[in-house]
Amino acid sequence: MTKISRRQFMASSAGLAAAAAVSPIFVTRANATPGPGELQMVAATPNPKGMFERLFLLKGDALSQPITTIVSQEGAPVPDRMLDAGTRRVLRMMHFNDMHNHMTDLHGKKGDTHRMAQMVKKVKEARAAAAENEIVLFLSAGDDHTGSVFDELLGWSPEEFVADAGYRAASAAGVDLAVLGNHEFDRGGEMLKIGIDKDAKFPLLSANIHGSAFMTRDEDYVAAAVGEVKGLRIGFIGLTTAVDTRVGIETDPTLAVSSPVLAASNVYKAVEAVSDVVVVLSHCGYGRDMHVSGKAATARKIGEGDFAIAEAIGAMGSKPCVLIGGHSHTTLNKDGIDADNMVNGLLLTQASANGQFLGDIAMSIAAGQGREAWFSNVNLHDIKKRDDRVSADDEKYAALEHEGDYDATFEAEVMAPMIAALDEKMTEVIGEVDDDSLISSERTVADRYVGEAALANFMNDTLVRQSATFPSGQVDFSLFNATGLSNGLDKGPLTFREWFDVMPYADLVDVATVTGAQIRDILNSNAKRLLRAEEIAGTDLGGFVSRGFLHFSSGIRYRIVPGASAAEAKAVDITLNGIPVEEVLDKAYTLAFNTYISLGAFGETWNGAPIGGGVKGEITSVDVRGLPWNHTGLVYRNELIAAIRAMGSISEATGAKLDGRVTVEG
Repeated sequence: MTKISRRQFMASSAGLAAAAAVSPIFVTRANATPGPGELQMVAATPNPKGMFERLFLLKGDALSQPITTIVSQEGAPVPDRMLDAGTRRVLRMMHFNDMHNHMTDLHGKKGDTHRMAQMVKKVKEARAAAAENEIVLFLSAGDDHTGSVFDELLGWSPEEFVADAGYRAASAAGVDLAVLGNHEFDRGGEMLKIGIDKDAKFPLLSANIHGSAFMTRDEDYVAAAVGEVKGLRIGFIGLTTAVDTRVGIETDPTLAVSSPVLAASNVYKAVEAVSDVVVVLSHCGYGRDMHVSGKAATARKIGEGDFAIAEAIGAMGSKPCVLIGGHSHTTLNKDGIDADNMVNGLLLTQASANGQFLGDIAMSIAAGQGREAWFSNVNLHDIKKRDDRVSADDEKYAALEHEGDYDATFEAEVMAPMIAALDEKMTEVIGEVDDDSLISSERTVADRYVGEAALANFMNDTLVRQSATFPSGQVDFSLFNATGLSNGLDKGPLTFREWFDVMPYADLVDVATVTGAQIRDILNSNAKRLLRAEEIAGTDLGGFVSRGFLHFSSGIRYRIVPGASAAEAKAVDITLNGIPVEEVLDKAYTLAFNTYISLGAFGETWNGAPIGGGVKGEITSVDVRGLPWNHTGLVYRNELIAAIRAMGSISEATGAKLDGRVTVEG
């Protein structure tokens, strides 16, 4: 990895292309409603626990055409130029991304890891120690939802809402701004709006989300913003991935995500015109097209990611600009600035995920001198894990979290009440695990991408049995995707929290009517998604192999012949409820899907696009989106929990077994 010094970083930004021939203008008028090519600047209230002295939102359509004008109401406050040319400010931005509600990781044996409270301590100390010319902001690059037990506080309906844990914690922590990530929409726009209204004390940004039946652009979120601190004007642009956001949901059918590159290109010059420095909060992923980084164990579809964004806007600007990223869970610039993360004059950075690091960017900026006198440095602060079982004389002790490493007041006043609200539900024992030899985390992770997995068998067979309680009636078969199977189980009492860790994603049950021929086509596509024998040794099985491999209930049995390549792989000896598929090609069956797959699986491509995840050959996937659907509205996880409670245990007798429903030749 090549590193560059602060002066080299400055020099690499000089000499970029000049600004566009027609620079955006700023006007005031009696009617400030934005028209085509305009954004309206509106004063807003900053997070009282944050750093902004004044905050201005930029409202309007960032997608239809380039922004040429920023308008303000006559007499309304606007960000002032308060700094003389050459006056220097140090802008320090402490940031996280993809927290996924891991503010506090709860563990009965190791003790709780206070991730957000550790960050709060560091941010408070940095703000308290800031020099007269130093500014310390706290930012989130999106995906503040989905992934921990705190999701349950949001609920699935307005009646179930208790708290938006991610936004409540971030507000109390002093977060100044956040971008909307794809997982913000997992429980639907209605629940996201409630969470924003109740718990977000900071603006949410996205310049390329539109059309939601529940989320209103310019009210619930805006394209961009300008914050003012100590005379420095800091512009922000928010961008959301167009690949993995859950569009097409029946309850919000018009939600759409347009090109982040288009949105960034349209608004960048306008935001820069009213700012001294521009920050792009990009929840679009590190890389472009297909890329391996962060949580991806093989190539993952990124689409228009941070590289494409930087290439589009880097040469447009003349002022300092950085891109703080998210979505791909990538660890960038941990040991200082990496030259590979300088793209077209922009610094790209990201802080892994789940509160593993706190990012820290320091920019020394001279007012009015553009990029010529811009110096920068980056750092990632480790967030310590807790393990109270380790003694003080152990060499690992110092690297672990202990009292004094986190803000105890924040934990007691903000996190503890939410944990208390969860306690009764999360600690409830829902059953017993009789034998974990086939369903342990180690075994589940080893099996899920390469063939049959006992825990997946249990889940699919249990859902088929549980479907006898569905209003629409019992289904014939069930499926679930390998990447949604996140953890295994240990022998002993099984709590709600432990089952949540098995399947943390927000999936509902959708039932499709399919023919035997369509099931055959799905299985043939599935055979091409298998992690092949020659790939296993070079793949981190603990990461995401994002190629959409599926597991099925026991009524579907088949054999995978891998062939010489993925293109040649096929499913053979297929039987449906014991009958060869060739005899039932026209017979109709009901097949239960989790919503991630029924919506086309986005980057894991059950949507007609080429199979991703490192599968070679541009193999067209099966598009399941057009199947006849019954959207049950039932929560996949909750249906399985109800069944486990009724059965009392997870064992070979209740379905946690390997029965040869899928075998791999060779």
